[in-house]
Amino acid sequence: MSLWRRAFAAGYDRATAGAERGALGDARRELVGSARGRVLEIGAGTGANLPHYPGEVDVVLSEPDPQMAKRLRAKSGALRALEASADALPFSDDSFDTVVATLVFCSVPDVPAALREVRRVLAPGGHLLFLEHVRGQRGSKLERWQDRVNRPWRALACGCNCNRDFVGHLRAAGFTVDAVRHEAWPFMPAVVRPVVVGSAS
Repeated sequence: MSLWRRAFAAGYDRATAGAERGALGDARRELVGSARGRVLEIGAGTGANLPHYPGEVDVVLSEPDPQMAKRLRAKSGALRALEASADALPFSDDSFDTVVATLVFCSVPDVPAALREVRRVLAPGGHLLFLEHVRGQRGSKLERWQDRVNRPWRALACGCNCNRDFVGHLRAAGFTVDAVRHEAWPFMPAVVRPVVVGSAS
């Protein structure tokens, strides 16, 4: 693992603290608070969602990055926390009522494969709750800039892509988007300012 990846994980909570105190924390609270039943959070990072889960849900956490997972385990207490990639989840079919993904699919290497895995582990009637930054409006200056800077941004942000059409990927994978809210967060860098928050089944 590169020194930059270690530093990125070590500094992640401090770097995002301001956003977490504002709209990002509020959005997490609203989204994660609607989780029900047996819950899988993929790409759980350092555990920013943990304070927001309802007390009655049974939560399992997965995080593929060893440095992030180390910090996640330190925060997760008695919760089950695994080092696992979203495109190879070590769970049986129909295992979860809710899957949670917040700022995850920007950095998943193979989005269609990861969404197939989410569909596989979701029980009938289950829901994917998502909060993701996304591609700018088609034909916009922002969209063009996202495409231009995506490679250096990905290197700087340890695999994060700033130009993915997440809702398009959801629909292509056979999900029904039940609810989606589009936002633009001024406290985020311009190339990751467009955000979608919602649920899919």
